Amino acid sequence: MYVLHDSGEPVETVRAPDAYWSVPVLDLLARLGSSPQGLAEQEAAQRLGRSPANAVRRSDFAHAAGLFARQFNNPLVLLLVAASIVSLAAAEWVDAAVVLVIVLGSTVLGFAQEYRADHAVQALHAKVALRSRVLREGCALELPSAQVVAGDVVLLAAGSLVPADGVVLEADALFVNQAMLTGETFPVEKSAGVVAAAAGLAERVNCVFMGTTVSSGAARFLAVHTGADCVIGQIAGKLAVRAPVTEFERGVARFGYMLTRITLAMVLAVLAINIFLHKPAVESLLFALALAVGLTPELLPAIVSITLSHGARRMAGLGVIVRRLEAIENLGSMDVLCTDKTGTLTRGEIALEAALDTHGQPSEAVLRLAGLNARFQSGLNSQLDAAILAALAAAKLALDGWSKAGELPYDFVRKAVSVMVDDAAGVRSLVMKGALENVLERCTTLDAGQALDDAARADIAARFDAWSARGYRVLGVATRKLDGDEAAERALCFAGFLLFFDQPRPDARATIAALASRGVAIKIVSGDNRKVARQVAEAVGLAPGAVLTGRAMDTMDAMALMHAVDRTAVFAEVDPNQKERIILALKRRGHVVGFMGDGINDALALHNADVGISVDSAVDVAREAADFVLLRKDLQTLCTGIDEGRRTFANTLKYILTTISANFGNMFSMAAASAFLPFLPLLAAQVLLNNFLSDIPAAAIAGDRVDPEWLATPHRWDTVFIRDFMVVFGLLSSAFDFLAFAVLLWLFEAAPAEFRTGWFLESLLTELVIALVVRTRRPFWRSRPGTALLAASLGVIAVALALPYLPFSWLFGFVPLPAPLVLAIGAMTLAYVAAVEAAKARFYRRAAGRG
Repeated sequence: MYVLHDSGEPVETVRAPDAYWSVPVLDLLARLGSSPQGLAEQEAAQRLGRSPANAVRRSDFAHAAGLFARQFNNPLVLLLVAASIVSLAAAEWVDAAVVLVIVLGSTVLGFAQEYRADHAVQALHAKVALRSRVLREGCALELPSAQVVAGDVVLLAAGSLVPADGVVLEADALFVNQAMLTGETFPVEKSAGVVAAAAGLAERVNCVFMGTTVSSGAARFLAVHTGADCVIGQIAGKLAVRAPVTEFERGVARFGYMLTRITLAMVLAVLAINIFLHKPAVESLLFALALAVGLTPELLPAIVSITLSHGARRMAGLGVIVRRLEAIENLGSMDVLCTDKTGTLTRGEIALEAALDTHGQPSEAVLRLAGLNARFQSGLNSQLDAAILAALAAAKLALDGWSKAGELPYDFVRKAVSVMVDDAAGVRSLVMKGALENVLERCTTLDAGQALDDAARADIAARFDAWSARGYRVLGVATRKLDGDEAAERALCFAGFLLFFDQPRPDARATIAALASRGVAIKIVSGDNRKVARQVAEAVGLAPGAVLTGRAMDTMDAMALMHAVDRTAVFAEVDPNQKERIILALKRRGHVVGFMGDGINDALALHNADVGISVDSAVDVAREAADFVLLRKDLQTLCTGIDEGRRTFANTLKYILTTISANFGNMFSMAAASAFLPFLPLLAAQVLLNNFLSDIPAAAIAGDRVDPEWLATPHRWDTVFIRDFMVVFGLLSSAFDFLAFAVLLWLFEAAPAEFRTGWFLESLLTELVIALVVRTRRPFWRSRPGTALLAASLGVIAVALALPYLPFSWLFGFVPLPAPLVLAIGAMTLAYVAAVEAAKARFYRRAAGRG
C-alpha cells in the first residue's frame, strides 16, 4: 500500500489494516494514500503497474504452462511415454526416439492450436469487459474494472457489479445482493460508518465486496482490496469453481468412458496374445500401447477448442460476443428461447405518449410529478425515466426550485420508486411512480379530493384494460404532503397515468418465423401486464393462447408448472424468482433453454438457462451472468449466432465420427492381424506416425463447410449414434484392411517390411479420403469441403505416397514399394470410397427410421 509524502511523491508503506471495516474513514484514506476525491491519475497508474490486474484469474504464463501440461492429461499418452523409457532402458534407441518425437509433435500441435484459440477468445472478451465509474482527482471516469486499484473511490448505482472489496464513504438507499458470499436471501442495506473488528462478513454493513451486485440505490466506496486479496479471490484461491457442465460436455464425458472401456479391453487382449505367441515383450508392449493411442482421438480437446474459437470469431463479426466458449454447442442445440419483449420483439425505443389525469385528460401536473420522480431517483436509469425527462423537456416544464430530501428505492416486490422532494417554499412531498396496481394499493383519494372508492377503482381498471389492450404500458403516479421526516407510502392521492409505447419491430414477425424454421420456439417472459404482453405477441405473429401470470404461477407446484410451460407462449407479470422457475421447468421437460435479458431482474434466469444471452448495454450483473453478449439487441443477430453454434457442433462431431471410425477399424485390424501374423503388422512408430499425419487435416475441420439441412434443426450429443457409427464404418474399414492383407501376403508375397509399408499407406490413404466422404450426410460429390480441409488432405496424401522413397524412411521401417502394388492400393482405396458411400446412405436411412 502507499501514502503521499509531503513532496507529493508516492512511497510504499504498510498495508491497510486487516480489520479495515473497523477503522475510521479518514484514517483509512490516509493509510491508502487517497482522498474522498480519489487518486491522482499518475499515482493510480503506478499502483496498477506494481500490482497484478484486478481480476481473479491466472497469469498468462500460468495459463500457457497449464495448457501445455493439459496436452499430457491423457493416461494413454503418459503410458506411451513410460513405455518409451522402458524401450530406452532396453537399448531400443531408434524406436524409442521416434515414438517420443511423434508424441511431442502431437503435443506441440495441440498446444499451438489451443493457445492461439485462447488468445483469440481473450481478445473478444475484452470487447465486453466490465467497466466501473471511478473518481480520479474528483473527475468521474469510466474504466475497465481490471484497472481499479486500492485507494480508488468507486461510484455505484443499481445494476453495478462491485469491482473490489472496500468501505462505503456515502450511500443513498444502497441495497446490495451478497448472497454469493453470505447466503442471505434478500439484499442488504449498506451505509457509511465503522463496525467492530470482530464483525463477521454478514455483519460488515459498511463494506461492499467484489462480485456482489447493487440491487438499488447509489453510493461511493473506497477500494481497499483488489484481485486475489478480495474475499472472493481468497475463496477462489482455495477452491476451483467450475461453471455448470453443458450438455455437450456431458456427452463428451460419456463418449470418453465408452472409449476407455473399448481401449482397455483391446490393449489387454493384444498384449496377452502377443506374449502368448512369444513375440518380443518390449515391441509387444509398445505396439499395444500405440494401438490404444491410435484408437483415441487425442486431438479432440484441441479440435474442440479450435472449432469453438473459430465459431467465436465468426460470431463476433456478426455482433455476438462469446463469454463462455463451452456454451456455443448449447446455442446450436437450443430449442426454446425465452425473451422479454422490449428491444427484441419491439424497437426498444420507449416514448411517453401521454401523461393523463384521473379522467384520462392530458395533465401538466402529472407530467411534472413524474418528472420530479424521474429526476431525483438515484437507482438504475431506466428507459422509462429517460422518456419522462424527454417529454418534460419537450413540454418546456422546468423543475427549478425543487430539491431532493430522500428516497425509497425501487424493488421488485413494490415495483415502484418514491422520492421525497422540497419545493421552493420548503414544503415536502412524497411522489410515487410505479406499476399501477401497486400504486393504487397505497392510495385513498383522487387528485380532486374525491375518495378512491370501488366505483373509482372500477373506472381506473377499465381505462387500464383499454390502454393495455392497445399495447400501452401504463404506470401510476401518486403523491401526498409530508410532515417532517415522515416517508411512508400510505394514504396517497392518486394523481394520474403515464402511458408509454414501444412499437413492434418491423422485422420481428420474419425473425420469429426464421427461428421457428430452425426448430426454436419463442416464449415471452415479461414483468409487464398480461394485456400488453398479449398484444405484442399477437402483433409479431405469436399465438399467445392462455397467458400465464406470476400470480397464477404462485398457485402451482413444480409438477403443475412443468406441464404448463410447454403449452404456454406468454408469461406476464412475473418477478425474477418466477422467471427462474420457468427456466427450470422447461429444462425438466427436456428442452435446451435460452434466456435473453438485460436487467437486474434477469440475472437469476440468465444464470440458470442453458444459454444466457444479454446485450452490450445491459447492466453489469446481467452481462456477467450471460454466456453471450449481443452488440445489437435483436433476434436476427441471434439467428446468425444459432447457425454458428450449429456449425461449430457439426464440425466437432465430424472430427469425432471420421477419426473414431477410421481409428477403430485400423486398430481392430491390427489387433486381429497380430494374432495370426508371425510379425507385428505395424511398428509402434508407424502406428503413431499414421495417427499424427491423419490428425493434420483433422485440425482443418474447424473451418469446414456445413450442409444447410444441418442448420435447420437443433442437434444434441448422441453417444449411441456415435457408437453405432464407429462400429459400422470401423468394421467396414477392417473388411478392406483384410482385403489389403490378402493382396499383400498372397498376391505380392510381401516381406514384413514391405507388408508394413503397404498397409501403412493403405490405412492412411483410406482414412484421409474417407474423411471427405463421411463429413456429410449427402452424397460426397454434392457437398464441397472447406478449402483448408481439402488442401490439407491432398497435402498429406502426397506426403504419404512419397514417404517410402525418402532417404530417412528407414527410421520408420519403410521400404520402397513396386509400382503395381501402389496401383493396387489406389484401386482398393477407390473401392472403399464407393462402399462407404453406399453404407452411409443406408446407415442414415436406418437412423432416421429409429428417430
